Amino acid sequence: MFEAIKKFFGGADPKQDEACEEADARECAVALLVEAALSDGIYADIEQDMILNIIRNTFSLDGDGAAALLEAAELRAEMAVDHYAFTHVIKSHMPKADRVALVGHLWDVTFADGEESPFEDSFIRRVAALLAVTDHERADAKRASKGRTQGG
Repeated sequence: MFEAIKKFFGGADPKQDEACEEADARECAVALLVEAALSDGIYADIEQDMILNIIRNTFSLDGDGAAALLEAAELRAEMAVDHYAFTHVIKSHMPKADRVALVGHLWDVTFADGEESPFEDSFIRRVAALLAVTDHERADAKRASKGRTQGG
């Protein structure tokens, strides 16, 4: 009986809470990838395919898991009023190296369509600052992404 009362008043399993928070951070990160794709006004299929590849490779999810995460993130991005809600969760639950890698993935998505838009650049600059990623780290991530997506 005391266990039931303890759970009711916040005695939930910390491991389960941590898993939920990590899943929330993943969804927020993917929502930012969607926002990056939308920042030039066009959400191209090639950008969506790039996001799915990033999800599969980064989070080791199969096709169905990646599609479900993308769908949830797209809905979340559609409902968002600002980027702080996403970056706050990510900053709280992802180490710096993962946040820098996320900025690199933002560049991967924006370069997927073969065009570089000033709107995309501005978006990534704002988001990187909110993620506590320095200008130098952002520029390095951009160069690395160009090497991966455009061959140099």
